[in-house]
Amino acid sequence: MKRSEMLLSALRLQLRANGWTARRLAAELAVGEATVKRWLAGKGLTLDRLDILAGLAQTSLAELARQAERPGAGLAQELTLAQERALSQDGFLSFLFMVILGGYDVTEMARDFDVPTRQMEAALIRLERLALIDRLPMGRVRPLVDRAIIWRKTPMRAQFEARMKPQFLDMDFAAQDAVYASDILKLSAQGAARLAELIEKHRRDVQALAAEDRATAHLPQSWFGMLCAARPLDMTGLQQAALEGDQHGAAG
Repeated sequence: MKRSEMLLSALRLQLRANGWTARRLAAELAVGEATVKRWLAGKGLTLDRLDILAGLAQTSLAELARQAERPGAGLAQELTLAQERALSQDGFLSFLFMVILGGYDVTEMARDFDVPTRQMEAALIRLERLALIDRLPMGRVRPLVDRAIIWRKTPMRAQFEARMKPQFLDMDFAAQDAVYASDILKLSAQGAARLAELIEKHRRDVQALAAEDRATAHLPQSWFGMLCAARPLDMTGLQQAALEGDQHGAAG
């Protein structure tokens, strides 16, 4: 984004953080709500008006400029419980948010999945009201959450259990185009913690791969879901099979 767009994005974020909606700003400044929205999109926004809006957001032009210089700063590292609940209750909304979090263009996503314009607009408005995204000029969108976020709360984990897990369980692991790796390990608690760190690093590496592929690939792209998981191994089935094999051998 251009520096001016980043400055406006920082201003909108600060205004929302202080409870300022377009309607409330319009009442405060004695102008129409449409006028406020144009200002916040960078249209007709003079330096004096920008200074007034910064004051209402309890910040300064200098601080907004500093934020524009470090666009990654200030991104949320964790969702609130209310935000996770809202996402978990709407499968399309949560998928859209994950797409935006991944840096993809929402128009590309809408085209790939045949999402009606009205449905997309309603979802973007909800995400904006939840303070999860910031809408930029020319229909662009940026997340207000760090892409490296780790889902720790129950709502989104429960949604993954209900919506995503079945897709992996239904996967044909014998298919030639199946992409997976597996292994059996014996680890201490310390080793298991290091494994969790490696899995998280792998996720970030895959994100970087996707960004590079998006910028350089000449072949058509498809949407993939990725799952990296590890858990204590349930040996019950193996023990039972060994016992039955032993009994069969003894009988023979």
